[in-house]
Amino acid sequence: MTVESETEIKDKAVLENESNNVEQQKQAATEDPITKAIGAIGKWQIWICCIVFLVKFPVAWHQMSIIFLAPPMNFTCSGNDEFDSKCTNCTEYKYDHSVFGETIVSQWDLVCDREWLKNATQTIFMLGILVGNMVFGHLSDRYGRRIPFLVAVFLQLLSGVTTAYSVNWHMFTTLRFFLAVATGGTMVTSFVLTMELIGTKYRDTVGIIYQIPFNLGHLSLPLFGYFLRSWNHFQLAISLPSIIFLSYYYLLPESPRWLLTVGKDDEARTILENAAKRNGRSTDGIASFTQKMAMEVNSGSNKERASFVALFKTPRLRTRTLAICFNWFVCGFCFFGVSQYIGHVSGNIFSNVAISAAILVPGTIISIYANQLLGRKITLMSSNFVTGLSCLLITVVPKSVTSHLVLGCAGLWGMSISFATVYLYAGELFPTVVRNSGVGLSSTVARIGSMVAPFIATLGHRNPWLPPVLFGITPLIGSCLCLLLPDTRGKKLPDTLEEGEE
Repeated sequence: MTVESETEIKDKAVLENESNNVEQQKQAATEDPITKAIGAIGKWQIWICCIVFLVKFPVAWHQMSIIFLAPPMNFTCSGNDEFDSKCTNCTEYKYDHSVFGETIVSQWDLVCDREWLKNATQTIFMLGILVGNMVFGHLSDRYGRRIPFLVAVFLQLLSGVTTAYSVNWHMFTTLRFFLAVATGGTMVTSFVLTMELIGTKYRDTVGIIYQIPFNLGHLSLPLFGYFLRSWNHFQLAISLPSIIFLSYYYLLPESPRWLLTVGKDDEARTILENAAKRNGRSTDGIASFTQKMAMEVNSGSNKERASFVALFKTPRLRTRTLAICFNWFVCGFCFFGVSQYIGHVSGNIFSNVAISAAILVPGTIISIYANQLLGRKITLMSSNFVTGLSCLLITVVPKSVTSHLVLGCAGLWGMSISFATVYLYAGELFPTVVRNSGVGLSSTVARIGSMVAPFIATLGHRNPWLPPVLFGITPLIGSCLCLLLPDTRGKKLPDTLEEGEE
C-alpha cells in the first residue's frame, strides 16, 4: 500500500507538472510580445494614459456645449412687456435675460421661423464629428497615431477660439463644423493609441476609465455655463484649455504597435526600450523580436493595412463590423435622445446637465467590474436591455415628473455602461492594421444616431408614445446582434486581417 501510494503521488505530481507546462505554453503562445517586453502596465503607460485622458475634457465640453450656447429663452415682440414666446408678425424680438445674457438664440434671432437654424447647428456639428472620425481614423492608420492626433488638437484649439468671435450664424456654424472634425479626430486617435499601449490584463479597466474624463468634463460644464452667461465668453473658456495639448509634440510617442505593423522596427525598438527602462524591465530581447516582426511585415502579410474596404471583405469580420456598428448607433441614438428627454422633464437647465452627467460616472465605474466579471458581450447585452426596458416602461407607467425622470435616468445609466463597453469592444475586435478605420467607422455610425435622436425626441409633441418606443426597441435589437460577436475579454489584440477573421 505504501509503495502504491508513493507511486500514485508521483504520478499525480507528474500529471500536474505536465498540465502546468501545457498551460504555460498556451499562455506564452497567446501573450502579446509587446506586453512581454515592457509589461502590461507600468509608469510609462500610466503617464501616457494620464496625458491622453485630458483630451476627453474638451471633447465633452464641445459636444455638449450647445446646451449653454443655445438654451431655451423666453421672448416676445419688442413692443410687449410680457414674455409670451408666441410667434407673431414681429420684426424685432425682446428676450428674457434673467438667466442668460447673450446666447446665439438672442443674438441672431433663432426663434419662430428661424428656430430650425439652432437645430441645424447641432446637426452640422455632429456631422463634423462623423467626418473627423472617418478622416482621422484613416489618416492614423496610414500615417501613425501621433501626427494625426497632434493635427487634431491644434485644429481644435484654433477653430474653438475663433468660433467665440463669430459675427453671424453662418460663420458660427462653419467654424463649429471644423471644431467638430477636430474633436472627432482626437476621440478616435487617442482611444486607439491608449488601447495599443496597454496589456491584455488591464486593457478592459483602462479602456473604460478612458470614458471617465468625458463624464467629468460633462459634469463640469454647468459650472462654465453658470459663471459665464454669455455664449462667446463660454465658448472661449471651453476652448482655451486645449492650448496645453500643443506640448504633446514633445510628450507623446508614436504607437510602437503601429510602427511594427508598418515595418519601422528601429523607431519601435527605441520607444519600447525607453518604455522598458521606465517600467524597470530589462531591454534584452526587444531588438530581436522587433526585427522578427519587421521581417513578417516585409513578407507581405499586411499589404491591406490601410484599406477601409478590408473590414467587409471576409465573412466573419464583415458580420462583426455590422453588429458592432449597430450597437454604436444604439449608443449615439439613445444617449442623446434620453438625455434630451431628461432635459424636458427637468425645468432647471443647470441641474438637468448636472444630473445627466452625475448618472454617467457610477455607470462607467460599474462597467469596469461588469466587463471583468461578465465579459464584453453579456455586459453590452444587459446594459442595452436596461435602457430598452426603461424606455418602454415610460409608455405604460402613469405620467409624472418623478416616475418618468427615474425611468429616463435608468435608461441613461444603461447607456453609460453600453458606451464604455462598446468603445472597449471595438478597440479589441478590429485588427491593428485597420483598427483606427474600424473604430472610426463605428464612431461615425454613433454620430448618425446622435444626429437622428433630436428629431425623434421632438416627435413627442405629436405622439408622446413614439419617442420612448423607438428609444426602447433600438437597444433591444442591439442586444440581439451581440450574439454574433465573440467575447474579447482576455484575448490578444489581433494584428493582421487573418487573426481578426480567426
